[in-house]
Amino acid sequence: GWLFWRVMACGRRSGDSKRQVILFILCVCLCRSGAETLRYSLPEEMERDSFVANIAKDLGVPLSQLAARKARVVSEGDEQLFRLDQSTGVLTAKESLDREEICPQSDTCTLLFKIFFENPLQLIRGEVEVRDVNDNSPVFPEKEMVLKIIETASIGSRFSLESAQDKDVGINGLQNYSLGPNPHFSLADGTAKDGVKYLELVLQRQLDREEQGELNLLLTATDGGSPPRSGTAQVRIVVLDANDNIPVFDREVYEVRLAENSPLEQLVLVVRVTASDPDEGSNGEVRYAFTQTSERSRQLFQLNRTTGEIRVVSNLDFEEAKSHKMVVKATDGGGLYAHCKVQVEVLDVNDNAPEIALTSLTASIPEDAPPRTVVALFSVRDRDSGDNGRTECSIDGDLPFSLTPTFDNYYELRTNAALDRERTAEYNITITATDWGTKRLSTQENIFVQISDVNDNPPEFTQEVYTMSVTENNSPMLRIGRMKATDADAGKNARVNYALVRQEGKEQPEVSINAENGDVYILRPLDYEKVRAFEVTVRAADGGSPPAQRPGQRDAARQRLIVLVRDRGQPSRSATATLAVALVDGFSEAHLRVSEEAPAAEPDGPLTLYLIASLACVSALFLATAVAAVVAKVRRARRGETETLPTFPPTATESSAGSLPRSYVYDVCFAAGTVNSEFRFLRPLFPCFPAGLPPGPGEQRSSVCS
Repeated sequence: GWLFWRVMACGRRSGDSKRQVILFILCVCLCRSGAETLRYSLPEEMERDSFVANIAKDLGVPLSQLAARKARVVSEGDEQLFRLDQSTGVLTAKESLDREEICPQSDTCTLLFKIFFENPLQLIRGEVEVRDVNDNSPVFPEKEMVLKIIETASIGSRFSLESAQDKDVGINGLQNYSLGPNPHFSLADGTAKDGVKYLELVLQRQLDREEQGELNLLLTATDGGSPPRSGTAQVRIVVLDANDNIPVFDREVYEVRLAENSPLEQLVLVVRVTASDPDEGSNGEVRYAFTQTSERSRQLFQLNRTTGEIRVVSNLDFEEAKSHKMVVKATDGGGLYAHCKVQVEVLDVNDNAPEIALTSLTASIPEDAPPRTVVALFSVRDRDSGDNGRTECSIDGDLPFSLTPTFDNYYELRTNAALDRERTAEYNITITATDWGTKRLSTQENIFVQISDVNDNPPEFTQEVYTMSVTENNSPMLRIGRMKATDADAGKNARVNYALVRQEGKEQPEVSINAENGDVYILRPLDYEKVRAFEVTVRAADGGSPPAQRPGQRDAARQRLIVLVRDRGQPSRSATATLAVALVDGFSEAHLRVSEEAPAAEPDGPLTLYLIASLACVSALFLATAVAAVVAKVRRARRGETETLPTFPPTATESSAGSLPRSYVYDVCFAAGTVNSEFRFLRPLFPCFPAGLPPGPGEQRSSVCS
């Protein structure tokens, strides 16, 4: 941690941005590959919120970075024992720590924790050793121990006593024993080869039941604390009449292997210990009992005093204790006894499912997040051992996420593909952790991830062209229709606003549009004789930043117009031209499209039939119109009119007699977005025929691109 801040500070002083980036990447790699473990110690039984360490000072981290990077401490296990103050950088104990409660069967008590930083993600290991204080006195299993000793016992005979137990460790644990003054016994203690401490009475003077049939001794156990603590027990010696045989076990040590979680209802037989005594009567009757056996073992196992059968009466847990050691005492009716040892090895069974602990979660990510974006960090542990404790993680279903293992059974949940909120707005990710046991156990954890919207969709009109009508002399601000556009985004990114598009060179249209709902209004009364139709362009834009927009106007990609022109001579003559208009993306493909799609002229089509019918009608009415023609000539002479331009006839039936001498086909191509509303032809361009399409009979062909 301190290396990270030193490197960043060095980069800032140097002013070299490239070097700073390289140093930062190097630092992140070093931090992720294995940071130094922070080690602290704390006496047990300290008050809550006791000071443990100044993390900010030890790591060299500025206090401002603790809150900015969301620094936090996570203890291993289910209970969080420490608290990190982001404002001061001080690590404190949340509660008073009892070493004997936290680490009941360990000489050393080390609590592991990790400190997490975000932006960028960083993890630092730490450990706190809880130091023992002398807060427990030695305790004997029984306040009174009764020994029955035959009066014929020889000098130097040893008699086992129950050892005291002290929950403290080290110098604070049990150190020595003392025996009250008496003329017959001394005290001896030691450690067996298997590490078990023993305590014995040693006979120093011959017993005489007739002189003294019972002795009471005070046994004291003292620890090494300052000040020392002690515990006492009464030892009552009952002197027995002569019994010359003691019970003898068939084995000194009984070794048993037993699987954990054995069924209790069957009272599984662990072992049967057997001791024999050749004496007769009560002196040969043997009774069994536990001695020098821990309280926990007495709770787990039951010993039949008569048969010597040992059965399981409570659940064995491999994770709690891997073995149990017991001592069985066989006593005959005359008070003589012998000991044997019973060692039970607990075999691990896959009885613990993996545990998933979520450390960090980003509940919402934008849909444009790049692949391999970290979404969550979690750890997996299994309290079993061997293959039963090995785990693997997977994601259920075909989702755009993957798992990346880091270290110490930590995994990162990352994206592995592009996200699209419009297709999937949220993901319910099921993470399955499975162990490698023969009967595999698994645990599932559901992680909900919301996909936040990004303005990546423009509004779409429900129609390409909207046709609306209104009668002339309408009232002002008359609503004539509505345009509708939808946006697949969400929130303000989907809020659509409408606006008219101004076109250069054209008058402002006599309409307006409601920006919120797309209602179209006529601003003032219209005159059919002046304006029969007009077009407007509406743009729909969403509320994103920047907004995505979609225009509302598109015409058909191909248009075909037939133009008829005639003069006012007597008889009137006329000609036609076919105009093919193609909308292309660019002029590079204009001639190609014209040559492929332009239709050939059809001089004998329906238009010719209409013209022939018109000529027949004109012939029939020739006499009636002759007088009108003379009158019209006279009037024109008076006005001095000598020449008139040809005009288009209102209908095809007004054509005068005469045949159409020639028709032309013009091909015109407009690029998308063309706004010019007129085009002119000064003369036909005869040589411009597309290859493969010769002109029809009596037809001239010209291709024009605009």
